[in-house]
Amino acid sequence: MTEQALCQKAIDMLDMAYVPYSHFPVGAALLCRDGTVFTGCNIENAGYTPTNCAERTALFKAVSEGVTEFTDIAIVGSLDGKKNTLVTGPCGVCRQALYEFCGPRLRVLMAKSENDYIETTLGDLLPYGFGPANLE
Repeated sequence: MTEQALCQKAIDMLDMAYVPYSHFPVGAALLCRDGTVFTGCNIENAGYTPTNCAERTALFKAVSEGVTEFTDIAIVGSLDGKKNTLVTGPCGVCRQALYEFCGPRLRVLMAKSENDYIETTLGDLLPYGFGPANLE
C-alpha cells in the first residue's frame, strides 16, 4: 500500500470521530504486515480519562482480531470544519501502546493530506521505549 493511500484511509476516519468536547477529530490507519489495514478515530468521553485516541482504536481493533504485526501507521487530525491544517503525532499513551506490538521500527506518517506528511519512526518519537523485551 502506498503512503498516500494509507494517509487517505486516516483522513476518511475524521468523519467518524466523536469529539463533542475538543472539536479535534483524529483519524488513524494502521498497516499490518499482511497488508490488512485497521482504521480508527478518537472517541471522547465527558469523563476525559476514558477517551480513546484514534491510534489506540485502530490498534485495539487489530489486536482483538488476532493481528499483532504492523509496519506503518498514518495519523491525521484537524479542527472541526477545517481541512487537516495540523500535523498530529501520537500522544504518549499511544506511543507506549504501539511500542508494545510494533517496537521502534514502526513507520509513522503524520499527515495533513495524502501527499503532505512527515515520516518518522516510533523509535524517534519514543527514543527509550519500554517494551516486552525489557521484561525478559
